[in-house]
Amino acid sequence: MNKLPLALCLSLSLVAAAQTSQLENPGSVSAIQERAYRMSSEFNLAVGFLPLDAFTKQVYGQVAFVYHFTDYFAWQVGRGAYGYNWSTGLKNALENDYGVLPTTIDMVQFFVGSDLMISPFYGKVALLNRAVIFYEAYLLVGVTVFKYTNAFRPAANIGGGIRIFQNKYVSYRLEVTDNIVIRDKPEQVMQINLMLALNFGS
Repeated sequence: MNKLPLALCLSLSLVAAAQTSQLENPGSVSAIQERAYRMSSEFNLAVGFLPLDAFTKQVYGQVAFVYHFTDYFAWQVGRGAYGYNWSTGLKNALENDYGVLPTTIDMVQFFVGSDLMISPFYGKVALLNRAVIFYEAYLLVGVTVFKYTNAFRPAANIGGGIRIFQNKYVSYRLEVTDNIVIRDKPEQVMQINLMLALNFGS
């Protein structure tokens, strides 16, 4: 006969414990903040480096225009770069010791391209509890046409980067892309870019 009151007391205790737990930990529902900065029409200036060629290295200047359809998807409509090349010791040795003509060794002179950009990652971090930095990480896929010493050559590229926002008008991008140049023996051309991006119409 005492089983019913005992079961009732046990049930009430479990309900009270569950309510206390919910008050201490309101649950798994959380609010996701909207982006503090939104991109619209982006014009950027970049300096870059081509590090992989064993015979020459190149630094270049690049300009580009990007149109952002949404927070997550954009089209880098066009980009163009012109570079300054210098010879490595290997190239000099081939020319001086083996009589290889300079024009025999192909090097990139300039290039143009276009890319699709996907930006699935966005967040903010506190810097020394004094400032909040907003950033996004993005992926790139596109095409590039390189002008070598002796020919134009197309390439397919894939890469990614990170953008750090200063305000709604100014941001900075660090980006690495890998181009697969289409030729008899495909070769890689890696780009490392540091960009100043200016946002209009946000």
